[in-house]
Amino acid sequence: MNILLIGSGGREHAIAWALSKSPLLTKLYAAPGNAGMRSVADLVSLDVTSHSDVIAFCKEKDISFVVVGPEAPLVSGLVDDLEAAGIKAFGPSKAAAQLEGSKAFTKGVCDDADIPTAGYGRFDTKEAALAYISKQGAPIVVKADGLAAGKGVVVAMSEAEAKEAVEACFDGEFGSAGAEVVIEEFLEGEEASFFVLSDGTNVLPLATAQDHKRAFDGDTGPNTGGMGAYSPAPVMNATIVQQTMDKIIKPTVATMAARGTPFKGVLFAGLMITKDGPKLIEYNTRFGDPECQVLIMRLQADLLPLLLATADNSLDQVSAQWSDDVAMTVVMAANGYPGSYAKGTEIRNLDAATADEDVKIFHAGTKADGDKILANGGRVLNVTARGSSVRESRDKAYAAVEKVDWPEGFCRSDIGWREIAREGK
Repeated sequence: MNILLIGSGGREHAIAWALSKSPLLTKLYAAPGNAGMRSVADLVSLDVTSHSDVIAFCKEKDISFVVVGPEAPLVSGLVDDLEAAGIKAFGPSKAAAQLEGSKAFTKGVCDDADIPTAGYGRFDTKEAALAYISKQGAPIVVKADGLAAGKGVVVAMSEAEAKEAVEACFDGEFGSAGAEVVIEEFLEGEEASFFVLSDGTNVLPLATAQDHKRAFDGDTGPNTGGMGAYSPAPVMNATIVQQTMDKIIKPTVATMAARGTPFKGVLFAGLMITKDGPKLIEYNTRFGDPECQVLIMRLQADLLPLLLATADNSLDQVSAQWSDDVAMTVVMAANGYPGSYAKGTEIRNLDAATADEDVKIFHAGTKADGDKILANGGRVLNVTARGSSVRESRDKAYAAVEKVDWPEGFCRSDIGWREIAREGK
């Protein structure tokens, strides 16, 4: 079958790599893709914000299935428009994608389904938000309601920091995403990520991961889209996973179906593991980035039938198998990220960096210039490795990072630090 993959990040490169191994695949196209995806897909210069252009391309190339990677096309209703044109697609409808598109929407679902989450207030005026912070005190969490590329959340340890975050939202730093804010109780615990597939009725648990959002070592600096991750996350033991399924995932899927907006796609729960059990921080309605990269490195099943079963309401007929290995990814970002950064710098020695068969580099913000690979974004490379432990996967990943010749980039040196400390080696 011919497949179109929407997206250009490290997540999409990982998905493309997995899809390319499926015996069901005839031809894979990626729009717009990146330099690393050229070896597994034909890159297409397609304006994915124009749904009519995407549909026309699908008809021209006899596309049987569209896999939507990023959140923005989902929230804009691309899946709805594809299905209306008779083209099968993986991902939630516009209505169901509001679980990521609006934090206030998700809080409403939590209220309806009695899902454990942080206490909150939602505000569409700066004055009311500032008054709430004065009343609640700090620490407290300020979130832009809409999509902000992973940068619209401030964990404020002081009232002054919280109020500054509110001012930034209402002053337009995040555009329309900050027109409304959600202000949440600060939760004590350890964060983890849990992924499932849902076809609107059935739920297939996938795997766990732990992300590192802060830009710099020691979990310092501004929030980013993610500077590294590893899977599985041992903090998500069998008991915590079962609690998450019973108290968070299944009630969400049931509530969305009861509302007439069944959720079909990948549901990514960002969790805080507290002394009282898991609590929902937020939902994403697509694979995480960089969490997808480590999940794909551990997945032993053919990804394509899983995605097709999600779209076909037949998840109860498939299963996913996982390696017991640990996978880790280290993000190499352009100097200055998540602030301003230069584009167009050359990256060398990538072949030598992937000489180990347990190492894969998934490209994110890259483009090709002849035989050269150039940086073309903030998060640029995902250096990903498999090993028998967090320490072994970390050592392999950082050994590969050392071989990449890119003076204009940086990475954190402590991805996986919590679990390394727990391993005690």
